[in-house]
Amino acid sequence: MPTGAPQPSFVLIRPQMGENIGAAARGMWNFGLDRMRITSPRDGWPNQKAVAMASGAGRLLDEAQLYDSTAAAVEDCTYVYATTARPRGLTKPVLSPEAAMSDAAERIARGEKVAVMFGPERAGMENEDIALANAIINVPVNPEFSSLNLAQCVLLTSYEWRRASADIVHERMDAEQDIATQAEVEKLAEHYEGALDTAGFFFPEEKAANMKVNLRNLWSRMPLTQHDVRILHGVMRQMVRWKERG
Repeated sequence: MPTGAPQPSFVLIRPQMGENIGAAARGMWNFGLDRMRITSPRDGWPNQKAVAMASGAGRLLDEAQLYDSTAAAVEDCTYVYATTARPRGLTKPVLSPEAAMSDAAERIARGEKVAVMFGPERAGMENEDIALANAIINVPVNPEFSSLNLAQCVLLTSYEWRRASADIVHERMDAEQDIATQAEVEKLAEHYEGALDTAGFFFPEEKAANMKVNLRNLWSRMPLTQHDVRILHGVMRQMVRWKERG
């Protein structure tokens, strides 16, 4: 069964290749979307090529809703977006994928039922399809090569939905080790400061205090793990032992 998470339905209008439907399912599920609707697939339904390409997201295909027209696929929705790269002479708001999915998230939070339509691979949606939409999603692609594959467009829109609807961690330490505490970094700084002081590094004397502050600042800028700290302690201990042996 579909997840209970509020989300838009993605409507594939007359898709032509089963592989693209399967790849679209993968793209949706990568970002937590599982409401797929399909109208009049050219090669029939179910489609084994779609299943093979879905690879892990086959549940979306099993639960996809099949319709015989665009109007039927969106008739229960309160707001519909149409993804298209070409101006069609229809006066509608035109949004980037980012703005559209942010708007969709707000609408869904208010209880609206939202759909995003994606046209067939060969020529995209017809004006009759786009006329059913309330707004257009236009991807800011290279104007000299503006055609997006169906699955690519679904993936891009799915990603923007995730950005708009979930708490995203934009920067983190990708490490299994625990991050070093301030106390551990302080002990490392003291170790190096003591060894460097013995070696006569802090010279001349009137600049020593400032040099020590700069060194402490260097340690504080480094996102050290506990493993990093142990290695750096070991490096300095070995250097001191080597000097003493000499």
